[in-house]
Amino acid sequence: MDNENVVSLAKPVKKGILRLVFSRFFLIALLLIFQIAILVAAYFWFTEQLPALVYIQWAFAFVMIVYLFNTNMDSSAKLTWMLLIALVPLVGAFMLFWTQSNIGHRMEAKMTSNQIEKTKDMLVQPENVLREVEHDGSGTDDLCRYFNRTGCFPLYDHTQVTYFPLGEIKFESMLEELEKAEKYIFMEYFIVEEGYMWGRILDALIRKAEEGVEVRVMYDGMCEMSTLRPGYWKLLEAKGIHAKAFSPIKPVVSSHYNYRDHRKILIIDGKVAFNGGVNLADEYINRRERFGHWKDTAVMLKGPAVQSFALMFLQMWNMKEEEGDYEKWLSLPSEPVPEAKGYVMPYCDNPLDGYKVGEAVYIDMLYRATDYVHIMSPYLILDGELETALRFAAMRGVDVKLILPGIPDKKIAYALAKTHYRSLNDAGVKIYEYTPGFVHAKVCVSDDTKAVVGTINLDYRSLYHHFECATYMYKTDCIADIEKDYKETLKECRRVTSESIRNEKLSYKVTGVLAKMISPLM
Repeated sequence: MDNENVVSLAKPVKKGILRLVFSRFFLIALLLIFQIAILVAAYFWFTEQLPALVYIQWAFAFVMIVYLFNTNMDSSAKLTWMLLIALVPLVGAFMLFWTQSNIGHRMEAKMTSNQIEKTKDMLVQPENVLREVEHDGSGTDDLCRYFNRTGCFPLYDHTQVTYFPLGEIKFESMLEELEKAEKYIFMEYFIVEEGYMWGRILDALIRKAEEGVEVRVMYDGMCEMSTLRPGYWKLLEAKGIHAKAFSPIKPVVSSHYNYRDHRKILIIDGKVAFNGGVNLADEYINRRERFGHWKDTAVMLKGPAVQSFALMFLQMWNMKEEEGDYEKWLSLPSEPVPEAKGYVMPYCDNPLDGYKVGEAVYIDMLYRATDYVHIMSPYLILDGELETALRFAAMRGVDVKLILPGIPDKKIAYALAKTHYRSLNDAGVKIYEYTPGFVHAKVCVSDDTKAVVGTINLDYRSLYHHFECATYMYKTDCIADIEKDYKETLKECRRVTSESIRNEKLSYKVTGVLAKMISPLM
């Protein structure tokens, strides 16, 4: 199907500078700047009228520094806040107070907690499955118990997992499975952009909605500032598709916007689920080139573990609802795959609950590994705990390899990644850069027995600020496919060495050193 024949709901847009000036992004940016300007003007006016305010602001800054030292915040983030308060005491102290007091997302945090609390017992952990892994030393049972303190994500057997080494392969499988939908289609994606990929999917969704299938689509509200027109969900509703934008950007200054829905989930009839790094835009299937060849990965689940993704979706969909239609959809029977080997445990990370689930899983795999840990990630912005885990694993003889992009999508993030190279390389971590283009995959595979494929990057934004999800696998057949793909990808990478680190471009060195001071805020 050609580009011009796919379904599109977009209207023609103005080009160039006119498009920017008349865009929603420009209007919201102006209103936000106006609000900030009012706050700054008010500060200077009060300072002039009330000289004692100078002493009050220093007292306030001191109180916030004492508070900072007594929080359980990551040490790197504490240092960043200390720097900000030292440079601009009142502004830094106020920003710390503003973010820590949950202004802008306190209600969202409460609603999220309420939904999790009400639904935490809806999926039951099969006790026989947990017993099978309790004494094999893998730690899978410990992770399961941890997950069930943070949400409701059982460990399942008889779930078949298929690994997709490229986004375009996953896309073709998605189209096939969408055609089989009979009861419902739930989609939750960080990025949706009109083009060939979304057009093909949208065509299938509209037809299925006409057939009476319940179709729900949720995308992150940032899309309406970048890839979709404002109120795009209304256009989908007009086609019979229930749709929501998560946390749409409004012209009000708020810390609420820092928390984005970075998940990528598709669930069909409770029988099939897709998860991974692939968003719904043409670069993810290499139909459009932005940063060279786009390397991405995903998995498809068939079996009882699909229910965990259905629960994740419904929790987010019903976040602002008093009740939710959980029973209706979770009661649909799943179909075990008897021949499927191993165990599968989907899980998610919620930035509002105080648990660092995504990071905990990576650290657990690094500390328990005996042979190797192989990781692919688009970004490398580490806190002290994760960097220590990587270095410790390598120094005790584990083969730790990282594949990162050779062509970056964000130059500052690329420079920040390079600030970790020397420390990791000196500890024995082997770092590679993917020369054909950009690695967007989020993959961790270990010892031929464990793997994680999902949406969680090795950076602060993924580990601390985003709603994320992933699939944990233990002894599943597809782990061999994941490791095989990793080795094939390595053939297209250049090795980072002590010499290449010394000869790195000065611009990256300077940018990285400066940006690292505020990396926890990025």
